[in-house]
Amino acid sequence: MKNFTDKLSPSITNMIRMDHTSVLETFHQYEMNSAPQTKKALVGTICIALEIHAQLEEEIFYPAMSHLAADTPIVGKSVPEHNEMRRLIAQLRAMEATDPTYDQTFLQLMKDVMHHVADEETTLLPDAERLIPDRLGELGMQMTKRRLQLMAPRAGEMAMNTARTFPTSSMLVAAGAVLAGTYFAKRTMSRHH
Repeated sequence: MKNFTDKLSPSITNMIRMDHTSVLETFHQYEMNSAPQTKKALVGTICIALEIHAQLEEEIFYPAMSHLAADTPIVGKSVPEHNEMRRLIAQLRAMEATDPTYDQTFLQLMKDVMHHVADEETTLLPDAERLIPDRLGELGMQMTKRRLQLMAPRAGEMAMNTARTFPTSSMLVAAGAVLAGTYFAKRTMSRHH
């Protein structure tokens, strides 16, 4: 049964790639001329995703790689890169989006993360697929379980950040659709009674 569930879960390397893609897509939504609350929400979304991603790698992926490939230099430099990322995240969280250095700090975080992603995707992930192909599913399952644990206490914050990044017009259209759907559902229900 364990082998079957391992096959259902994405491999740990594919999960890491999906995280990278998601964060990079969110980076590209950030615009210097956006409203401060939109910037703050996008940065909040990115920060949570990066914090969870880094913790997952440090708890599950890097130990598995270090055990098998202690000579891989990427693993050794990854944790210090995560620490620099955490420093920039703390700095951004302490700032207002209207601070003159907010955009610059965000761009530095983006630059650091893109460099880190490039290293992992060109070296570390292919190494893992070569060195531990039979463990990738099991590690992916561990990462999935741990991700759910890490996300649960932050679900409200993540939802608020997502809502704040939607343009007001989109929110009004969505609210109107919900109201219209509710109205028609009630009307249909009253006809059947």
